[in-house]
Amino acid sequence: MSFKITLSAAGLVAALATAALAGAADYAFEPVQTEIRKGEGITIAVRLVNKAGNNPVTDAVIIATRIDMAPDGMAAMDAPLTPIPSDEPGVYAFKTDFVMAGRWRLSIAAKVQGEPETVKGEVIYTASP
Repeated sequence: MSFKITLSAAGLVAALATAALAGAADYAFEPVQTEIRKGEGITIAVRLVNKAGNNPVTDAVIIATRIDMAPDGMAAMDAPLTPIPSDEPGVYAFKTDFVMAGRWRLSIAAKVQGEPETVKGEVIYTASP
């Protein structure tokens, strides 16, 4: 017994186009809270979502992070960043030190299961006195 599978040229083009459109741009990092009091050992968190349905991405692996004051022209002013557990699906939390009031930029990169490209993002937090 043999089976024959046929795919029209139009069907093949449509399948390839759909695969080509999926990518890292389909995801976004969003701040859980943007206003934070300055201090040591504070917690910041980001939510990683799939833009198509605004669904949380729960199985991402964070591969790079940096927090600095680049939005205020002080990119050299950075702080330590330590991952901590989060109870909320799709939320990735960190301990850091906002030793100075102003705007802090979190640069973050993640691998999402089934996605060949690295998902990258930047989130701005404002530290108040």
